[in-house]
Amino acid sequence: MVSPQLYRRAIPAAARITRWTARDGWPLRRFDWPAEGRARGRMLFEGGRGDIFEKYLEAFAHWHAQGWSITSFDWRGQGGSGRLTPDPHVGHVDDFQLYVDDFRDFWAGWVAEGAGPHVVLGHSMGGHLLLRAMVEGAATPDAAVLVAPMLGLHSPLGWTLGERLAGVLGGVGNSARPAWRGNERPASTETRQALLTHDQERYADEIFWQSSKPELLLGPPSWRWVIEAFGSTRRLRDDSRLKTLSVPILLLVADDDKLVSPKAAYKTAAKLPDARIVRFGKEAAHELLREVDAVRNRVIGEIDIFLSARAQG
Repeated sequence: MVSPQLYRRAIPAAARITRWTARDGWPLRRFDWPAEGRARGRMLFEGGRGDIFEKYLEAFAHWHAQGWSITSFDWRGQGGSGRLTPDPHVGHVDDFQLYVDDFRDFWAGWVAEGAGPHVVLGHSMGGHLLLRAMVEGAATPDAAVLVAPMLGLHSPLGWTLGERLAGVLGGVGNSARPAWRGNERPASTETRQALLTHDQERYADEIFWQSSKPELLLGPPSWRWVIEAFGSTRRLRDDSRLKTLSVPILLLVADDDKLVSPKAAYKTAAKLPDARIVRFGKEAAHELLREVDAVRNRVIGEIDIFLSARAQG
């Protein structure tokens, strides 16, 4: 068996990178890695804000070796799916509903392409959007895994004041302008790597892809994105449909996460009728799937156990 580590900086030969067209004609970059022989099932993975699917090739290789067919796509406005503002380094979207509409349509076509079980995995913003899509009836997977899900932003002012301040600052002038200059959050004294992972080599993998394909690089979010993120996460936390969601869900949460709110994840999970929570301490930063081996191996193990129990063919 080929080591999954070999895929960290190389697209698998059997994988395909194509384009999928949204309902409004917008092209989204798509990744497919079909299982060899009889597939165990089909897995749809969605990354976070500014992510590209290349960052998760090592994890994909692990699940592919177990018989899963892997699919992913870059959200519109980032990665290889174009930009929604003239500045290519600003992560902008007018309305998070665009993300959900894209996912709804993609899911409908993807499910019809092959037999299940069909499972979804989402990191950070991807976790938020997957849960929102399930709540709104846009997708009904056999099981779902939310990794460091963005169910609330990490704000020193708290969710309410943070949302109000974003509305004031972002509501003046062009809301597509960058909300801050760099890093993953404003006024941070920590390096970008420290916010994401303790593993220097895996962090370097991302820099490798950004250097190899500079068109995939994204910088800070726009003020409109920040406003939408506050509003969308608030509405999802308060959505009464969480209590009737029948999909089994695994949530992996880093208590020391400096980008998304662990408290929001726990509050949301408490409303889900079929949810399991796995917590990580100071040993883990935001990107759990790209952490040091001791953390990452536990993350992968928990996901494997969950899928074996809850997503059988």
